[in-house]
Amino acid sequence: MREQVITRDVVANPKSVYGDKKASTRQFITQRVSGAINIAFLLLLLFVVVRLAGQDRPDMVAVIGNGWIGLPLAVLLVIVTIHMRNGLRDTLEDYFHGRTYSLYMMLNTMFCIAIAAVGVISILKLVFWG
Repeated sequence: MREQVITRDVVANPKSVYGDKKASTRQFITQRVSGAINIAFLLLLLFVVVRLAGQDRPDMVAVIGNGWIGLPLAVLLVIVTIHMRNGLRDTLEDYFHGRTYSLYMMLNTMFCIAIAAVGVISILKLVFWG
């Protein structure tokens, strides 16, 4: 199978097909839905920041350790890292191709998983063990 060279004419032609349609649609929808959820959770985050302004560590642990605050905060962290991964994927697609792109996407995914895991474990520790 011959690889198609993507030029300005190919992109401008609405009948040309290149890339994985399902993956692109899934990424588009995921990016928009995670962005909308981030906006919805912004009120919770604002409440936590305002509530914790000027507080010392025991008060912070008490607020974040509350299940009604900590668990949604952990969900928010996961959604933000998914949104971050997809956003950086768009940037990587623009500047890197081939094996370099694959390497950077793998590093991007591992970084996002690490951030989510450490953050969620920390929040869950506060919620369940104080």
